[in-house]
Formats: sequence, structure tokens, C-alpha cells
Amino acid sequence: MGEVIIDIRNVYKKFGDRQILSGVDLQVYKGETLVIMGGSGCGKSTLLRHMTGAIKPDTGSVYMRGQDMGELNEDGLDALRKKFGMLFQSAALFDSLNVRDNVCMPLREHTKLDESIMKIMVKMKLELVGLRGFENLMPAQLSGGMKKRVGLARAIAMDPEIIFYDEPTTGLDPIVASVIDKLILDLSNKLSITSIVVTHDMNSVFRIADRIAMLHEGRILQVGTKDEIRNTDNPLVKQFINGESEGPINFFMDSEGYLEELTK
Repeated sequence: MGEVIIDIRNVYKKFGDRQILSGVDLQVYKGETLVIMGGSGCGKSTLLRHMTGAIKPDTGSVYMRGQDMGELNEDGLDALRKKFGMLFQSAALFDSLNVRDNVCMPLREHTKLDESIMKIMVKMKLELVGLRGFENLMPAQLSGGMKKRVGLARAIAMDPEIIFYDEPTTGLDPIVASVIDKLILDLSNKLSITSIVVTHDMNSVFRIADRIAMLHEGRILQVGTKDEIRNTDNPLVKQFINGESEGPINFFMDSEGYLEELTK
């Protein structure tokens, strides 16, 4: 399959009494678009946070380019984080900053480039996401899809090797969602970026994925290509991708208001 750029080995994570991840094993290959899908509360975002070094596993290891992220100090993590970008579910723009300054934020924090050079780089990144000329607008003046594109421009500001996407099409109408999916594909191809996408949007999954990993009850249930997942014999995967209410996965609300999965 090529070079392994992220290697997740037997990762367990618990918050209080809630076991979120229960022995996750997963490899991400350089240059691929890997989609991690699964039901609400299955641990997708928690797994993503482990890959970015935001949290550490209780047991197990996460390696990025051969380095165990759990053993790195803050300086080591900061150096590694310069190699990746992140598109948050809400885009996470700074409301008090215009588009230019939002995209420029990583450059100002992590480089000593001249302001004129940074402005040129921002224009280039905005052009890649189809927003050149919108530099002076404020987040309040942008649509949901435009905010996501600004967030994507910021994610690629440092020319990262890896981009993490947390539910990139959530809250968008189907047409805008397809535009975001096309941008993900275009950036992956043009910039040779490795993309890890967390989503439960099945249309998006099958548009962008090279490989798909299904997370269920804190474990990776199946990993495969789009065709392998479409033609799966696993009843849990089949129910999820087809959006069927009847099947081995049932849902209920626990005493604390969390949506839980029951497997028959």
C-alpha cells in the first residue's frame, strides 16, 4: 500500500466510566484519503484527537512518521503539528478577524515571514479554495460553505503533509457539501496531501474515500476500499451504510442523555 504515515496500535481511551476506544488498530498511508465513519458517539472524534496529539491514549500508541506521539514533549508535538492542518466541524474562524487574518494566523504564529509575503501566500491559498478576492470580509458576512472554505485555506496555510477533517460537510446543503468534497479531492491531488476525514455523511464517504474504516463500539470493525465496503458481508457495516433502522445496531438514550448503540 505504500508508506505508513500514521500507525495506531491497540489504543484504549476511557473518560470517567465511559470506555470510548477499545483497542483500535489502524494505519494511514501517505497520499491517501482515509475516511473514518461510524455512528454518533462511537469515538470518531476521540480517535482524531489522538492522531493530532490533542489527547494521549490510556494504553497503546499513535505513531506519526515513526515517532510515538505519546512520548513527545510539547516542543516535539508542536514541531510535528506544523506538518498537518485541521478543518474543524464548525470551521472555528475567529469572529473578530477578517478572512485574510484568519488564514494568516498559522503563518504569523509559526513563521517569521515578512507581512507582504504572508499576504501573497494567503491569496494563493484562498485561490485554491475558490475565494480569492474575499480577503476583507468578516466571518459574519460568509455563508456556511464559505466559512468551511476559509477554514480549509487556513488548514493548508503551512503547506501540510496531512489534513484532518472533522465532519467537513455537517450543516451544509447537498450541493455545497459536494463542493467541499470536490475541494478535498482537488487539494489531495494537487498538493499530494494525506487526508483523514471523520464523517457519517454517506454521500461524502463514497465520493472522496480511497479507503474507509468503520468504527463501532470503540473498535475498527472493517477497513476496505469503497467497493469492498459497498459489497460487505458484515451486517453492522451494511446496516450503517444503507441507513437502515432495522438491523443488528439499535440505539437508546442512557440515563445521562448519551446516545448509545446496542448490538444484537
